[in-house]
Amino acid sequence: MKKFLIPVLIIAVIGIYFYTKAVGTYNQLVQMDESVSGQWAEVETQYQRRADLIPNLVNTVKGYADFEQETLTGVIEARAKATSVTIDPTNLNENNLAQFQEAQDQLSGALSRLLVSVERYPDLKANQNFLELQAQLEGTENRIAVARRNFNESVVGYNQYVRQFPNNIFAGWFDFETKGKFEAAAGAENAPSVQF
Repeated sequence: MKKFLIPVLIIAVIGIYFYTKAVGTYNQLVQMDESVSGQWAEVETQYQRRADLIPNLVNTVKGYADFEQETLTGVIEARAKATSVTIDPTNLNENNLAQFQEAQDQLSGALSRLLVSVERYPDLKANQNFLELQAQLEGTENRIAVARRNFNESVVGYNQYVRQFPNNIFAGWFDFETKGKFEAAAGAENAPSVQF
């Protein structure tokens, strides 16, 4: 009877250890996945804030009759495209993030062209409404950068945990996959040239 009891106890201890490790790993994966989703929601909130400011900025600039319509149209179209690209937080892969980032980069470029064009209009540059909107946009761009950084940090921690042994085994069983991160825009490594 004793000889039979020892292997049963060993198997039971191994089974309990394996079960508690699987449950602990699963719970940690769920917690980290939710953290990534929460950080993604913050990124989307900041991009939405920027999109909400743009109509006010455009309307303020439109008040100057001789302002270039092409520039305003470009901003409006880029905003429409950027707000139409959405990502499900459960599917944050590199391709989806690249598509989202491309639309946001187009909007950033259109806004940059708008702000450069404004330089030719001293009355507009001095307009209090315009100055306030410009300050809000600058603040929003900073918030976007912080939200993206926090999202990337959350994704890095999650991806490390998912890829570590033996977590990678449990992650595979429970369908937890690595997530994509924000990458720098193409050409961002080159400093812009300023010419007068």
